[in-house]
Amino acid sequence: MVWNTDTRMRRTVLCTAVLALLAFSMPVAAQTEPEYRMEVGGGVGLMTYLGDFNGNLLKNPGPMFSALVKYKPSPRSAVALNVSYGRYKGDGKNAGTYHPSPWTNYTFKHGLLDVGLRYELNFWPYGTGQEYRGAKRLTPYIYIGMGVTVAKPDKTELGINMPVGAGVKYKLAPRLNLAAEWTIHFTGNDRLDGVKDPYRITSSGLFKNTDCYTHLRLSLTYDIWAKCKVCHNDKE
Repeated sequence: MVWNTDTRMRRTVLCTAVLALLAFSMPVAAQTEPEYRMEVGGGVGLMTYLGDFNGNLLKNPGPMFSALVKYKPSPRSAVALNVSYGRYKGDGKNAGTYHPSPWTNYTFKHGLLDVGLRYELNFWPYGTGQEYRGAKRLTPYIYIGMGVTVAKPDKTELGINMPVGAGVKYKLAPRLNLAAEWTIHFTGNDRLDGVKDPYRITSSGLFKNTDCYTHLRLSLTYDIWAKCKVCHNDKE
């Protein structure tokens, strides 16, 4: 009977020690999951032109495709390079405003290439919560940047643009990111529709009396370039 009691006690102590070891080792293993410096991926969405021949954000959308690379200096921020191509269109008859002759029945459909660099700021630290203490899988974010617009209505039009927007991102897996965002690109060009100033309005300023365009995009990216898990200091 004494032997049975001692055996039970030993088994209880051994099981307790194993469970305690597992309990302490699991958080340590989770916290050593690496952070990643970059994301690469692509996106699809809709592009809408806003100008003299379309004043409605929901009207005449065209398809858009993107490739993007992000560098993440911290869980709260990112610097993103976007390359996008889309189609946009408009017409004078259904623009909801008066157009002087000969632009009353003017219609167009053009392609546009956008190359932009922007700075993103997350509302909360972004991550799985394992590689960074307090990180969230879901966070809204805002951004602003500068870019180049290349369009070809009748001849190639080249200009600068300033993208401003907001979105929400969600970490599907430790290295997989899903993001939905809306952006407006303010341009310094009034010929994205192929017509410069049909109303003959004299104005000054970089973004006054100019065309702009928006995009609504869903993107998927993959994390690369892991940061080191342990930093060694030999100067102790």
